[in-house]
Amino acid sequence: MKKLIAKFNVLILFLLLSPGGFAQDLKEIDQYIIKARQGWNIPGMAVAIVKDGEIVLSRGYGFLTAGKSERVDEHSLFAIASNTKAFISASLALLVEQGKLKWSDKVHEILPHFRLYDPYVTSQATVEDLLCHRIGLGTYSGDLMWYKSELTAAEVVGKIQYVPQAFGFRDGYGYSNLMFIAAGEVIHAISGQPWDAFADSAFFKPLKMDRTVTSTRVLTQTTNVASPHKPYSGGNQVIDWVNWDNMGAAGGIISSAHDMAQWIKLQLNEGINEEDTIFSVRQQQMMWSTHNARQLTDRDRELIPGKIYKGYGLGWSLDTYRNKQVVSHGGGYDGMYSKVMMVPEEDLGIVILTNSMKGISDPLCFYIIDRFLGAEVRDWSAQMLSYQGTGGPGRIEQLQSAKAKKSKPTLDLNAYTGDYYADMHGRVTISIEDKQLKLAFENAPALNATLNHWHYDTWEINWNEDHAWFGFGLLQFKLDVDLTVKGLHFDVPNYDIFFDELDLVKIR
Repeated sequence: MKKLIAKFNVLILFLLLSPGGFAQDLKEIDQYIIKARQGWNIPGMAVAIVKDGEIVLSRGYGFLTAGKSERVDEHSLFAIASNTKAFISASLALLVEQGKLKWSDKVHEILPHFRLYDPYVTSQATVEDLLCHRIGLGTYSGDLMWYKSELTAAEVVGKIQYVPQAFGFRDGYGYSNLMFIAAGEVIHAISGQPWDAFADSAFFKPLKMDRTVTSTRVLTQTTNVASPHKPYSGGNQVIDWVNWDNMGAAGGIISSAHDMAQWIKLQLNEGINEEDTIFSVRQQQMMWSTHNARQLTDRDRELIPGKIYKGYGLGWSLDTYRNKQVVSHGGGYDGMYSKVMMVPEEDLGIVILTNSMKGISDPLCFYIIDRFLGAEVRDWSAQMLSYQGTGGPGRIEQLQSAKAKKSKPTLDLNAYTGDYYADMHGRVTISIEDKQLKLAFENAPALNATLNHWHYDTWEINWNEDHAWFGFGLLQFKLDVDLTVKGLHFDVPNYDIFFDELDLVKIR
């Protein structure tokens, strides 16, 4: 009944308000997106808007690949990255409803190889804890274990015990992809299906998300696929798709604006698809309730009108905008960003998928919400674009300016070679080839590099392949007082993949 009423309301709006009102708003939203994409220099993007149970806008903007002619449409595939997390929470909610699992179940009793930094925390961590970033690990901490790694998801989970504690158990917020990888393994252990097979049968098929896939391995046989791009000054560099299978439960879904609109419709319709209940209102309330409060800063209040709190549910970020509840999540993949934002009180949902790593999604979402609320129109795109590059010199510039002009290594090159090891990351080998030092990761050969002398006992890392999240980096050999090489220290400035967590000790 709710769905029929919603359809009727949308029809009435179109009939009564065209060519002004609602239809005019959609036309101006469409034009605003076109202008914003050009201003942010985004190669391509897809946007869908759901209002009152109907998809009122669903289309593509720009190009699948910079410099080529194929255009994006509503069915073009993009990585949704961490928007995958809501599918994981919903999958576990289904298992709870089926009586196969409780939110309070202890993870280590389901996954015997699951260990954390402390035996007590290991014994107490629940399924609920996995999904709300309160386990005690720092934001993105340990992500280097899975990034471009050949480790399986189960092997990554087995190494979580080596990731250091950042704050008290259930006493802070640290965004953890590792916990969602573990959650995917819980789904497998309880249901007997890998997380992606479970999500396909539980959500993709019933919602007719026919284009949605969970691995880059199928993309070579798929058409209408956006290319990832790494931004640089004045342009966008096309980069390869990176396989995220070992962390797929934290960010592996690849979808389209049209398909994600079906997911939004399900969320706004309280778990009901057509006449079938996929998950209950009770479970949606569980996922949309605050399980981890976050600090609201003065900047938050200044930037976002009516923002009075922020927190995290289970796989969803919870905020307010213009004094209305907002349920949302972002996603960041190598060369792509995504955003889902919903205002449940207004039965309004938005998905934005881009093939670049620029923050256009939030300003577009705020602009769209303003139009539907009838609020004062604000040029969010121009305002947030003006913030880009205003932070002053960064860590890379500091490192480059501190380079000694004339120096040489303390030791002969052969003294730096050998095997280095850390439980968290395995073995790293330094060798000599053509009179140059070479860096090789046992578990992640995609991170291998050539080392060029920088100054003293520090070398610049020249990666064998391009990486989306980082580029410039330095590697320092740590010497003891007797000038014996004892270990390695990395300084690779970026906000996502933390090489400085590598505590490598020379073992040979």
